Amino acid sequence: MYILFEDFSHFDLLPFCYTRPIYALRSGILTFQERWEKVLSPVYTVAYDYLSQKYTNFTPSFGTSTTLSVQKWINGKFAPNEEFLRLIAAAEVGVAYLNDKNEILVFAAEKVSLQNGLVDLPQLEAQGFRTEKVNLEAIALRKMPDIFLHNAKLIQYDFELLTKGRKSEKINDRFSAIYGEDNIFVEEGVKVRAAVINAENGLVYLGKNVDIQEGAMIHGTNAFCDNSVANMGVKLRGDSTFGPYCKVGGEIGNSVIMGYSNKGHDGYLGNSVLGYWCNLGADTNTSNLKNTYEKVKLWNYVAGRFENTGQQFCGLMMGDHAKCGINTMFNTGTVVGVSANVFGDGFPRNFIPDFAWGGASGLSTYQLNKAFQTATAVMERRKLAFDETEKRILTKVYDLTKEYRSWDK
Repeated sequence: MYILFEDFSHFDLLPFCYTRPIYALRSGILTFQERWEKVLSPVYTVAYDYLSQKYTNFTPSFGTSTTLSVQKWINGKFAPNEEFLRLIAAAEVGVAYLNDKNEILVFAAEKVSLQNGLVDLPQLEAQGFRTEKVNLEAIALRKMPDIFLHNAKLIQYDFELLTKGRKSEKINDRFSAIYGEDNIFVEEGVKVRAAVINAENGLVYLGKNVDIQEGAMIHGTNAFCDNSVANMGVKLRGDSTFGPYCKVGGEIGNSVIMGYSNKGHDGYLGNSVLGYWCNLGADTNTSNLKNTYEKVKLWNYVAGRFENTGQQFCGLMMGDHAKCGINTMFNTGTVVGVSANVFGDGFPRNFIPDFAWGGASGLSTYQLNKAFQTATAVMERRKLAFDETEKRILTKVYDLTKEYRSWDK
């Protein structure tokens, strides 16, 4: 039995982890949970506090002891690799295995007690676990930029995982120019019309029912998840992922759009991450490089201030259900919270709090009932329900983030 858990990196990955656990975030073709489920079985999950109602499927869990078969608890912020899988297989009961950063990689137990779904070392040591250091490197999500920084490597891992031993469908459109065909994998139902796909120096994955429209230009490593659309004339510069049911247009480089989100029109998106159910209005542009070429700072919810990312390139981080109007201009290193609605001329501030309404000229609160109406309408378009569980999660996020909406005080 394998169980994915979260550690306290959960909070450094806000606003994305306001609405889902770390292991439910997408980087590469798959989410971290989907990736573990491809290499291990059965995989269960526990999630933080209020997210458990949607994401925890292992019971009993919080605050109770379990006496089931041996459980291998895996830190869901890490991606698997061969060395990690060997460590999991060899993990001994009562031992927590740590990397050189003192992060828990995996621990094995016959009985364990959790609080709030998060695991840290003091909690395990208090229950008698001993620790063992291992020399193991694995891709992990610790900070928001990691989502796009690791994307190319994770696409490569997932590409091999998903396509091994399988035969790709063919692209037979006579008006399309295809380069590096051996590096392209096409699932069933894909449509490609008068496009240019150059995979000579990268990998291109086209999931089921993907639609690559006329004039699309795709260069380098790119992943399209099921039912995503590359609009006419889109320019994709590589190392990007477009989750299920995403529509993309304009110019995009080294970005992750996790799912059910649209950047369908002209405008530039670079070194950026969009969550689920986001929409960028026509001609929205993101800056990913400061004019001074200095390292970019990003808002950190835990610290309550901007922190240096150490990265020269970093664009927009947009939480689930956030939207922006036409011609919106985002400064380098902008964080937009869950269900924020940004519009108007000028550059809005670099941190737009969750459930904010407005832009450079001022912000007010996007009231919860209005946010619910929008979420309901948006999800209905994809034949999905904005149900009571989703409402409870967004209500909790609304309450947790009130402190950042200074105008409400």
